[in-house]
Amino acid sequence: MASNTVTAKTPGVEFAIGGLAAVGAGFFTNPVDVVKVRLQLQGELEARGSYTRIYKNTLHATYLIAKHEGVLALQAGLVPALTFQLVLNGVRLGAFKTAQKYELIVNKQGNTDILRTVLVSGLAGCAGAVLGSPFYLVKTQLQAQSAKSIAVGHQHSHSGSWDAYKTLWKQGGVAGLFRGWNANLPRLFVGSATQLTTFGLVLDWLRSLNIFPDRPILLTFLASAIGGSCVAITMQPFDVLATRLYNQKTDAAGKGALYKGLGDAFIKILRTEGLTGLYKGTFPTWLRIAPHTVLCLVFYEKLEQLYNKFRTRQ
Repeated sequence: MASNTVTAKTPGVEFAIGGLAAVGAGFFTNPVDVVKVRLQLQGELEARGSYTRIYKNTLHATYLIAKHEGVLALQAGLVPALTFQLVLNGVRLGAFKTAQKYELIVNKQGNTDILRTVLVSGLAGCAGAVLGSPFYLVKTQLQAQSAKSIAVGHQHSHSGSWDAYKTLWKQGGVAGLFRGWNANLPRLFVGSATQLTTFGLVLDWLRSLNIFPDRPILLTFLASAIGGSCVAITMQPFDVLATRLYNQKTDAAGKGALYKGLGDAFIKILRTEGLTGLYKGTFPTWLRIAPHTVLCLVFYEKLEQLYNKFRTRQ
């Protein structure tokens, strides 16, 4: 049911709260994102069993990265990652909460309307993906960079975030910064729609049971945990595609050396690596997105409560 506590908000505050909540969540989940990227790039366009697996699993990858590159390497790409979260979830959660506020995604009973929630959250995810594409591009390339002994995928050799932006600008200006901008569209349409629609449905169900009526944070925690777990399964193949497309080497004209686009990447991965190639790094994807969903939505709930208390004191 749409919350009545947000009706007095200043216009646009939902977008600000959504962005801030995601930044807080992203700080804690970025190390798992680094591991996920490495596992997704391992054995790129190589048949299963034909290459040496440097990273055996999530725990082993975490150990190797810390051993060869230092513990701080597990926070590689943190600044662009958090900037991406600010943009993406400012748009995505802001649109979702605003739609709830004006009852655009609920039915006559006040519960989640599946189709409208899928469309609003999915399209908002796409809008955030496009606007935040340069940050996701730099994040991915920095997270893929590693010590030579444990390197997988193409190595871009950026000295940092600012150097990465300058290099991309020199290569193609605005087009260079937005290279592969469409790679994240299916990932975030499917991921956002799954996450927020499932979250809304589970929250409706929990409220109907009348459990923890005075514990909204706990209800949000439970609903977001389920929503986050569901999105890890539906989004995974698109997540692999996005990582490969954003990290691939490009020629002088800015064209990908391995993949021409989403369709080409999908076919090539399927042919050379099999279906399992599209599900590389599934466990760290779940290990990242489930806690990220929980933290993001719980932080949102808490920030909203703090904002409402502040408004009532004025």
